[in-house]
Amino acid sequence: MAKKIVCSRITTSTLLHTDKTARVYMRPRSSSPHSSPHRTLHSAPRAAPCASSRLGVRAAAQKDGEAPRSLPRRASSVAAARASPAAVVFPAPRRTPRASRGSRFGARPVWRVDSGRMLEKKAGEFSGEKVIAEFERLTRDAAIVQRETLRRILAENGNTEYLRGLGLAGRTDAASFKQCVPLATHADLEPYIERIVDGDATPVLTGKPVTSISLSSGTTQGKRKYLLFNEELVKSTMQIYRTSYAFRNREFPVEDGKALQFIYSSRQFTTKGGLTATTATTNVYRSEEFKATMRAVQSQCCSPDEVIFGADFAQSLYCHLLCGLLAAGEVQMVSATFAHSVVLAFQTFERVWEELCADIRRGALSPTRVTSPAVRQAVSALLAGPNPELADAVARRCAGLSNWYGVIPALWPNAKYVYGIMTGSMEHYVKKLRHYAGGLPLVAAEYGASEGWIGANVEPAAPPESATFTVLPDIGYFEFIPLRPGCAAAPGPDACYGESEPVGLTDVVAGEHYEVVMTTFAGLYRYRLGDVVRVAGFHNATPKLKFVCRRNLALSINIDKNSEQDLQLAVDAAAAKFLAAEKLEVVDYTSHADMSSDPGHYVVFVELNAAAADASADALQGCCDELDRAFADPGYVGSRRSRAIGPLELRVLQRGTFHRVLRHYLSLGAPVSQFKSPRCVARSNAGVLQILAACTAKAFFSAAYD
Repeated sequence: MAKKIVCSRITTSTLLHTDKTARVYMRPRSSSPHSSPHRTLHSAPRAAPCASSRLGVRAAAQKDGEAPRSLPRRASSVAAARASPAAVVFPAPRRTPRASRGSRFGARPVWRVDSGRMLEKKAGEFSGEKVIAEFERLTRDAAIVQRETLRRILAENGNTEYLRGLGLAGRTDAASFKQCVPLATHADLEPYIERIVDGDATPVLTGKPVTSISLSSGTTQGKRKYLLFNEELVKSTMQIYRTSYAFRNREFPVEDGKALQFIYSSRQFTTKGGLTATTATTNVYRSEEFKATMRAVQSQCCSPDEVIFGADFAQSLYCHLLCGLLAAGEVQMVSATFAHSVVLAFQTFERVWEELCADIRRGALSPTRVTSPAVRQAVSALLAGPNPELADAVARRCAGLSNWYGVIPALWPNAKYVYGIMTGSMEHYVKKLRHYAGGLPLVAAEYGASEGWIGANVEPAAPPESATFTVLPDIGYFEFIPLRPGCAAAPGPDACYGESEPVGLTDVVAGEHYEVVMTTFAGLYRYRLGDVVRVAGFHNATPKLKFVCRRNLALSINIDKNSEQDLQLAVDAAAAKFLAAEKLEVVDYTSHADMSSDPGHYVVFVELNAAAADASADALQGCCDELDRAFADPGYVGSRRSRAIGPLELRVLQRGTFHRVLRHYLSLGAPVSQFKSPRCVARSNAGVLQILAACTAKAFFSAAYD
């Protein structure tokens, strides 16, 4: 049991010189240097209480001009009222809870430890144990909850044009629903959604009003996919956030602090019908419910809204890093929607840390790094003046790192874990993330899509590679299409599947593979999500899902999603533009998402109807650039521009290569009648990758985004 910490009020401190076996602790003004210390890395005090509160560093109220007892006032034109208490160097003990910090409104209550979990500060606030108890009840009664959830969805939306047209006639039972309503894809619902986008205010798909439109990054032919967004989706989002946080906080308790979140909004526009259209995450970030929930679960972002909603990605990323350093002692977790965003942030930090230190030292933003007036104003208010002590502290810590290993705990010593989506195509980034995180745990985030949420990670201590997601039975009605591989290979992105009739949530079988089908409160009915999952087990009566892959998805590195059709269109466009003039044709082609490079990149293999030597280098380079530009998926375009995905690589193969690939498959027992060239070769398909590598005659890298 940790000792009780007694502290009425404390002010901010600076980081002094430390070695690898020491940490700096804030000394409470009313206690001795031997009282239970709190390990921290703080910024220097701010010029005024209002600036301090905006920064998130809660300085104790003092009389004007009064210096803390433990340190004389600094003589500075900007620091007449600024001072720092003594910063004391202690050997680093095991972590203890922080003393409460004062605010300009007075001291905060003292935190105490009880059985390894932090007690709630006052009754009526977020209670993780209550959330977990409710989750246990829901998952024990999953079958009953699913029936009731479907009844609610159909009762609210039974009068919509879509359901009335299918003859449901107000019935709300599962049997009638499955009998009347067919399985659907986005293409089936697109005509109805387009009417809503164009201004049809009648109940087309939902009984409740549509508040905005979400844009999915999962596209075909470069066309963005529209999805309906309403308040029910906000509610389910907050529910899954609270559930995941409750289990995380039981395993990794956090105190009253903030989160260094690398989150970014997307640009929005107004549809013909007057609805705001943007990504699903931006719709969530803008909601008051999101901000209230983040406050309740102690996960408020260090950065102001102006940074999150900034138009320029590079400027927002730079400011996220800067704001995180300014609030270093308060950061309890480091997170992003996707793991690659955290990796990209710290790859950027490696290049710009000296500039960040310079900004902190002089108390002013770089005029070249940040040009947006709104962002500059918001972040400048946090800087509030020169802070050479913090700049020196950051510089010392960075200089002491070996190849940036453990940079996160070095600069944010109170961080408990790193959090984000780390499964599926994000798994590639886990190795690099572990490097930056040092010994901090990596926690996989929730499982969902633009269409809606599915499951929460209720075993946060599990490594990301083995993470599973327990379905919340009350946020939607779920069915699962049993899948059986059409060949001997294990299920993967390029596997073909045979299908059976969908089964209910509680009827799935452990170890089997399924495609997820969801019915939501936002106008999706028996919607085929396209995700292949494996049932890893059960939590009470509810399945725990392990994400396997996307169906019909040829290429994906991080948030990009390109299908076989997208690949085909790209190859056709490039060949028509650059190869036809030289009377060259593409005999066959395939692709590979190469994760061995950092960052990962697309590789497109083509076999021509002539030897590679017969094609001019200019034509092939142009073909390579055009292939890169032809992938119009917003997730790909954005990732290429931000350098999260590397330049596309075009490999021209020797003639006869695909005959060798055919022979390889025949040697594995595949019948000729069912063979077709794989359009995407998975990492696990080492045999085919070896053939393609051995038969490469020429290679080119795209300069399309240079």
